[in-house]
Amino acid sequence: MTEFIGRSPGSGLSDTRAGYPEPVTADILADRESEPARLVPLEAVHNFRDLGGYATTDGRTTRWRVLFRADGLYRLTPADVESLAPLGLHTVIDLRSDPELDERGRFPVDAHPVVFHHLPIVDKTWSPDQRPAFDRDEDFLIWAYGEMLEIGAPRFAKAFEVLAEPDALPAVFHCAAGKDRTGLLAALLLGSIGVSHDDIVDDYSLTSEGMERFRAWAERELPEWSVRMATMPPAFTMALPDAMRHVLEQLAAEHGSIRAYVRSIGVTESTLETLESVLLD
Repeated sequence: MTEFIGRSPGSGLSDTRAGYPEPVTADILADRESEPARLVPLEAVHNFRDLGGYATTDGRTTRWRVLFRADGLYRLTPADVESLAPLGLHTVIDLRSDPELDERGRFPVDAHPVVFHHLPIVDKTWSPDQRPAFDRDEDFLIWAYGEMLEIGAPRFAKAFEVLAEPDALPAVFHCAAGKDRTGLLAALLLGSIGVSHDDIVDDYSLTSEGMERFRAWAERELPEWSVRMATMPPAFTMALPDAMRHVLEQLAAEHGSIRAYVRSIGVTESTLETLESVLLD
């Protein structure tokens, strides 16, 4: 579902990148020192991150302050909305299911006008008693990501098209925790424009810090969520690097590359070339 709400006043691509860091490598990410550079600090959203600064195989880098990934933007406070204003967001892509939107709400478009796209990757999320039993948490995530890629392929492809539309950027895509559905879309986007698997996995791993920030916030502000998280299977709240690496390697083995996989689900070469032109320096 796409809804035109208007656009937030932004400074445009020409100046949204000014003053931000040099390319971030896997070595830098490994010690987490780069996260403050890409993290957008907010009161009630804990995993809002910039996807800029990643090197590609052809020597380019992803642009800063153009594309973001996040967790549940329905939690944005008035102060958070004010903090986001300088980013000049034009587009929000919500990857959550219909029941999640009905229960928890969505991005506050009245306070921060954007073009809002609802692209649910799964029809409903899994409850703890519905998940298959696995010996390792990594195996559960590998299974879950495979299910999301199969069920959500048309929506992932549509997200590529949305981001390639004229004036779509700056944009943010998100789910509930910014971990699984968001992590997969980030992986497909970065992989299709030439970012290495190592950097994709390291970017995914940064969500672990976001989950810790969310836990600390929930203990203070939303105790019922804190209790709920404590009773969830551990894999539901874990960003395990081996799981994402397995998914990337499997897609590359089966299709030749992440870009080839993305083409196989309906993303055109023209769309990918457009994304390269707007996302890469």
